[in-house]
Amino acid sequence: MQKRFLIILVIVVVAQSCQFFKTEQEGIPVARVNESYLYLSDIEDLVPKEASVEDSTLLVQNFINKWATQQLFVDGAKLNLSHKKQETFNKLVNQYKNDLYAKAYVEALVKRNIDTIVKLTEAEQYYQNNKEIFKLNEELIKFRYIHLDENIIDFKTINERFKRYNSEDKKVLDSISIQFKSYSLNDSIWIKFNQVVQKIPAITAENSSELLKKSNFIQLKDSLGVYLMQINDVLLRNDMAPLEYVKPTINQIVINKRKLELIRELEKDITKDAIKNKQFEIYN
Repeated sequence: MQKRFLIILVIVVVAQSCQFFKTEQEGIPVARVNESYLYLSDIEDLVPKEASVEDSTLLVQNFINKWATQQLFVDGAKLNLSHKKQETFNKLVNQYKNDLYAKAYVEALVKRNIDTIVKLTEAEQYYQNNKEIFKLNEELIKFRYIHLDENIIDFKTINERFKRYNSEDKKVLDSISIQFKSYSLNDSIWIKFNQVVQKIPAITAENSSELLKKSNFIQLKDSLGVYLMQINDVLLRNDMAPLEYVKPTINQIVINKRKLELIRELEKDITKDAIKNKQFEIYN
């Protein structure tokens, strides 16, 4: 209610400079350019709730001026462009409108009917049939790390648990992780090597190659503490990307193929039904 009052107040301020403020069947006019009108309903959602009267007035006035300038250009074009050129533009406008409607309708039908679940067996089959496109263009590693204070209590025990890392060690380290400056203990997923380098400041150009050695333990220091890092596995450039790493990409590829097939079927069916129901005829 307050917002609507503010908008009406702004419009009144703007309209004071206009002598043509009047009520028409379409609503309350705010501005006019030749035979075209801008109505209150066109700008009632323009003003933010928190805007002051001054800001609202400026916002509305700028919008009106921009609308008027554009409308004047359109009217000028209608007067000066050839009839043939205007017909071409009208055809393009109608085609664009039809494309928007058709696209929106097709997307709604696809969304309603598409199966977005890609089974592992289907992903595996696609992966096996298209291995060449899944060669890596960057290094991947599986690793875990802890960044902690060198003087932390039980540093030696934490170090031992981190290296051994059996099921009990995992539980203990996870339970005391609040003491760490930062950490990542999930060493079963593939991570981009560059992301690791960016995440850990202690990794430099001189020691980064140590992260690309399988089953390698690394301990690095910086001014804030100590990094304990365990590299479990490494994949280099041009190695085959693992299925679990590229599965989200494969899922999207498979779903996109389903969409295309579904759209082709929808196009056939809608035309076939239209002919059957005498909604579509071709005259000889």
